[in-house]
Amino acid sequence: MKAVAIAYKPVGLLVGVAGGMLAGAVFSQIWKLATHDDDAPDMLDADRGWGEVLAAAALHGAVFAVVRGTLNRAGAAGVRRLTGTWPKG
Repeated sequence: MKAVAIAYKPVGLLVGVAGGMLAGAVFSQIWKLATHDDDAPDMLDADRGWGEVLAAAALHGAVFAVVRGTLNRAGAAGVRRLTGTWPKG
């Protein structure tokens, strides 16, 4: 069991990096659809209001959490299918 947890660490790291990249792309597409604006506001953009900046931050955080959680869960399920053991975090 401990070997599975150790072996899963690099997989989890790669999944996390891929998840971050995927989440950024998904967030950008959702932002474009929702606002018809190609760029999400930068947190330090003086021309954007608090509401828009905080809405973008909240949406970005939610998308990131869902994408990363989905990929982590799928990765763990894949490890269980291959090894018969659920990796422990």
